[in-house]
Parts: sequence; structure tokens; C-alpha cells
Amino acid sequence: MASLQNTNIETPIPAEHLVAHIKQVYDSILKLDSLRPSKQVNSLFSHLVKLCILPSSLNINSLSPEEQDMRKSLIDLAGRAEALLELEFASLLIKTPQPMNNLNLFPYYGNYVKLAHMEYRILAKNGVVKPKKVAFVGSGPMPLTSLVMATHHLKSSHFDNYDIDEVANDVARQIVSSDDVLEKRMKFVTCDIMEVKEKLREYDCIFLAALVGMSKEVKVKIIEHIRKYMKEGGVLLVRSADGARAFLYPVIDEKDLVGFQLLSIFHPKNDVINSVVLVRKPIF
Repeated sequence: MASLQNTNIETPIPAEHLVAHIKQVYDSILKLDSLRPSKQVNSLFSHLVKLCILPSSLNINSLSPEEQDMRKSLIDLAGRAEALLELEFASLLIKTPQPMNNLNLFPYYGNYVKLAHMEYRILAKNGVVKPKKVAFVGSGPMPLTSLVMATHHLKSSHFDNYDIDEVANDVARQIVSSDDVLEKRMKFVTCDIMEVKEKLREYDCIFLAALVGMSKEVKVKIIEHIRKYMKEGGVLLVRSADGARAFLYPVIDEKDLVGFQLLSIFHPKNDVINSVVLVRKPIF
């Protein structure tokens, strides 16, 4: 099968061609002995990402049942690989004298910088400029969005980072502990967000990471829980995916956000993978 990498980037790729190439990569990923970072693992997932950000005519609602199953499996595999990659680099970072000065060692750091800038711009356009308290749900061992936001955009906000994995939080704490000023503004909480209730009322802005809720059904339940307990007038920023990027992350549509006021939906066309959906809980 011919490579798509040299395709004219302005010309949308036929969906069936793109899905065939994605399946090739998927089949190779299934043969891996481990998803831990290695030359082969990194190469396969980098290739997958490059395929998924190519312009195409793909509509995920038109995929066959078999292709939908492959998509769900790929989201799970990519999520697990991403978590292992983050943990490895975070574990290396905490062994350096100044971890905060070496965040750019992470392979996708530039992508997070672009994503955070995009999200801040969307927040600012909708009047969210200096939120007092921010929650990030699903922060992981490399809480790059919180770190970039706190140091470059929301410079006075307090961040509470929620993750279900204490190992991830422990490593993240060690990264932040190298910066005395930032450490005072950033906490890490180990729990299932579905168990957090009244505390959610404290936040002016809540971020929901793309891989919190690996299926649409679970993600919608989490969103409904957050909406129930968050403060009226508070905003929720949900990461989603569009087109072929949906082979990497779950998709959240406007119809999945019942009870919210939709403020913005943005689908990037560059190498940023995640779409951004911003909603507000109405004031009654």
C-alpha cells in the first residue's frame, strides 16, 4: 500500500484509504509485546498520529461495526501507551536538578504548549481571564497543561489536579516541588472524580482531560456528575476529537452536554490533536 505521508496536505484523503492505513498500523500495534516506550512503540504511535491529523473526508459515524471496534481498541491502546510514556519521562525529569526547566524533553511538549495557548485564547474570549481556582481532571504524571497554564497564562490561579493514580500524582508532585512559588499554587489529589461532590463548587473553571472516560458513555456520566455539583456560572472545558483524530480520543458532541450553555467548539487543523468544547453551567 502506498504511503500517505507525501499526499498533498490540502487535498482531503478518501476515508477508506485512510482507514486502511490506520488498520495497518493497528495490526502492527497488536503484535507488540509491550506498550512501554521503545523505538518500535514510539515509531508506530507517531505514525498513527501523523495519519490521524491528515485532512480527510472521514466521518466516524459512517464507520462499519468492525471499524468502530478498531477505533475503540485504538483509543484504549493509545491511552495506555501515552500513560506509560508520560510516566517514563516524568520519572526521568525528577532525577534532574531542575525538572521545571526540562519539560521540553517530553516529545509532545510543543503540542501541549500549542493546546494550552489555544485553550487560554478560547477561555479569554469567553470572559474567563483570571479564574481564582481551577481543577484539572486527569492530570497524570506529566501535568503539562496545568504547568503551562499556571506559568504562562493563568499566572494567579490555584490549580487542583485530580488523578485516580497515586503513582502518577506522586511523580507530578516531585516535578512541581522543584518550584517553590508554583508548589504553593498547585495541589494533587488522588481520587475518582465521581466521588468528588461539594468540592467541585469551589472551581471557576474545570478542565476534563481527553482520556478521562475512555468511552463516550463513561465520559458523558462524568460530565453529568461534574455539571450536577459544579457552581452555577462556572465553566467546563472538555477535550474531544474530530474526524480521524477520533481514532485517538473519544468524541463529545453538543448533544452530550445537556444542561450546559455551549460557549465554543473548536476543531484544530494543525498538529494539535484535541478539539476543545467550552460550556458554562447556567445561573438560575
